[in-house]
Amino acid sequence: MSKLMNVSSSPHARSRLTTSRVMGDVILALLPATAMGIYHFGSSALMMILVSIAAAVLTEFLFDKATRRENTITDCSAIVTGLLLALCLPNGVPLYIPVLGSVFAILFTKCCFGGLGHNFMNPALSGRCFLLISFASAMSTYTVDGVSSATPLAELAAGNAVSLVQTFLGSNNGVIGCSTAGLLLGGIYLLIVGGITWEIPASVLVSFTAFIALFGGHGFDVPYLLLQLAGGGIVMGAFFMATDPVTCPLASKGQLIYGVVLGILAAVFRVYGSSADSVSYAIIICNMFVPLIDEISIPVPFGYRKKKEGGKKIPAAAIALCVITLIAGVALSGVYKMTEGKIAEQQLAAKAASYREVCPDAAEFTYDDALTAKVDALNGEVYGTDFGKAYINEVIVGKDASGKVAGYVISASSGDGMEGEITISVGMAADGTVTGISFTVLNETAGLGSLVGEDAFKGQFNGVKTDKFTLFKSGGASAPGEINGVSGATISSSAVVNAVNAAVDFFENDIQGGN
Repeated sequence: MSKLMNVSSSPHARSRLTTSRVMGDVILALLPATAMGIYHFGSSALMMILVSIAAAVLTEFLFDKATRRENTITDCSAIVTGLLLALCLPNGVPLYIPVLGSVFAILFTKCCFGGLGHNFMNPALSGRCFLLISFASAMSTYTVDGVSSATPLAELAAGNAVSLVQTFLGSNNGVIGCSTAGLLLGGIYLLIVGGITWEIPASVLVSFTAFIALFGGHGFDVPYLLLQLAGGGIVMGAFFMATDPVTCPLASKGQLIYGVVLGILAAVFRVYGSSADSVSYAIIICNMFVPLIDEISIPVPFGYRKKKEGGKKIPAAAIALCVITLIAGVALSGVYKMTEGKIAEQQLAAKAASYREVCPDAAEFTYDDALTAKVDALNGEVYGTDFGKAYINEVIVGKDASGKVAGYVISASSGDGMEGEITISVGMAADGTVTGISFTVLNETAGLGSLVGEDAFKGQFNGVKTDKFTLFKSGGASAPGEINGVSGATISSSAVVNAVNAAVDFFENDIQGGN
């Protein structure tokens, strides 16, 4: 009997890897970027990292206690979540920001769905997206040595020179873990120890680079492509976020599909979106499609055959949902039709108020056929080559009570705003003096970019006659024609200055020069 073979139940193949060991490898891999972030940003970055990790671990511990579950903080996954979240935050944000982000990530994305292995999206990224939506002003303020300015990608989008070396090392503005060099070292370490496989990082970076090269407007300009890769979180996303074993596909084929879709989606947001830093949203969206990708990519076991099912009936809930959606759509369409005229009237009233603000001496505003023809000749394309994505929309002539020309109002837009298009009315006196600017479209971040609409900023243009306004990003402007930018809102300030300069240039060349 002793010679009989005892066959135990599966699994027969086991790995020495444990959850805590896998998470430990991730923590070790993040140490280079963490160390470089602390070296560059100082003790404030260290404090944010510690607070974020402590909040994540404490949240998971308290949840386990409250629900009488087995203590799971020893698997170190909460530490990874807290560390990743901290590395994705700008330096200098209030300490309640990482606390709230970690609590949201652990409690709502992880614990409420059953704990590690049951969350449908990356917890750290969900926490970051929550903070981006809820605390947009704090999350878009990047500081180094107490000075607020734009990130490298934002500067690049505005047409400014950016140092590739500084961006690669993470020694300029950005999130705490923005060191591409440190992230690459960590990513290579994970590949060597088997913490991740090559499919997702490679497919993400290759598809992202290819899309930027084809549709980014700079072709295969190697320095430009390297700057796009070194900034905006694409490297961190490719190696540390998208490879999360819980929220990424299981099969190699599925991982390649997932990586390609993610890379293209991140590039689409980068090129056509209002924010260069949108990799987080791309990963979250792709997390949603992982079950579908697994469905089409996981091989069917040999000999397995699905049972044929009879004709399926459409569930009553689905029918009810379609009916409710149809009714809601018809109702919304009817409401829009009823309010369409009122909305148009309000828009016209807003434009008229804007015209009166920048051209106060005018009693009436009219269109000039010759000037309208000149605007039409632009075909709605970007105006000139020195004003970013600036456009001239229309020109209105202001006339006084006697019918004489009192000034001109030029409607100009810039597509370089932090949150999309900014449209302004620029008042011009007959001699070329700017009589004021007024905003008709301004959707910049409340409390930050929106401050360009305050008199403290836009009043700097009033009464100035110049060929071109110059923006001083860090203050110090004193002479007429020099504009102090809004602290922490360089992109918004630059977009407004470009739009005004486009209007001034159009006035000099097509109104003054055409008369």
